[in-house]
Amino acid sequence: MDQERFISLVRAEQEPLRRFLLALCSGDSALADDIAQDALVRAYVASGSFIGLSKFRTWLFRIAYNCYVDNLRKVKAESTPIEEAAGVKAEDSSDAAFRYQQLYQALDKIPEKEKAAIVLFYFEDRSIKEISAILQIPQGTVKYHLSSGRGHLKQYLTI
Repeated sequence: MDQERFISLVRAEQEPLRRFLLALCSGDSALADDIAQDALVRAYVASGSFIGLSKFRTWLFRIAYNCYVDNLRKVKAESTPIEEAAGVKAEDSSDAAFRYQQLYQALDKIPEKEKAAIVLFYFEDRSIKEISAILQIPQGTVKYHLSSGRGHLKQYLTI
């Protein structure tokens, strides 16, 4: 794949990729941007090995998810609990950054595979088949994670 083709494909997927990572990172846009940048660098380096067995976006999201998991492993011990942000309320448009705080807090409490499946399915409108390819798990397991994740989110969200 040449550089121009890679850039055009990335441009089409850049915003959905950032939304996906932003949700996985519980709304931390700086972290999501860092992981997205790492994923795009890795994808560019590996672009010569992309042979089209899956869609480009599936391949790119898989790389981004792997970067996210790698980052989780690095910072697991030094992470700050999300509960510290629980007292912040979004009261007007100037607090737009906290608009989805309750959802991010709930997503932060569920297992990572459930979180990724929920975000890909509901935020990014990806199919079960595509989620299966991104997460490298069987389609039945994706369905299980979606069902289980919805149940967990119901427990944590108060509407």
